[in-house]
Amino acid sequence: MEDDYTEVRKSWWDRNWKWFVPTGCLSLLVLFGLFLTGLFFGITSMLKESDSYKAAMNEAQHNTIVLEKLGSPIEDNGIASGSVNSTNSIEHCNLQIPIRGSKSRGTLFVVGTKNGTWKYDEMSLYVEDTKEKIDLLKK
Repeated sequence: MEDDYTEVRKSWWDRNWKWFVPTGCLSLLVLFGLFLTGLFFGITSMLKESDSYKAAMNEAQHNTIVLEKLGSPIEDNGIASGSVNSTNSIEHCNLQIPIRGSKSRGTLFVVGTKNGTWKYDEMSLYVEDTKEKIDLLKK
């Protein structure tokens, strides 16, 4: 007597889901992380390329009081935060730029509007060690 036994082969999914699901989830997390990293560095580079960022760094690097308090050379010290936006050809900036010198560290605060040329409402330095605020707009 013959057995009418036929082998039932499992589907690809039934055989492979145990490795496919975690790998797929991990791949999605990695892609999402890469997207967020790209977005973060894109925004950061846009801030660093703005006229207001460059003007503030130039002012800090050539201001004798800043050089006295922080030491030379003055460099950025981390990630700038804030915003630079444009509405009807008028630009606005509100930036916080961490900087450092050979002696100390601080944060540049820049608030301004550009309607043809930049007019800064604030450009100041907060020195971390001494907790003092220096107005860079006063000459």
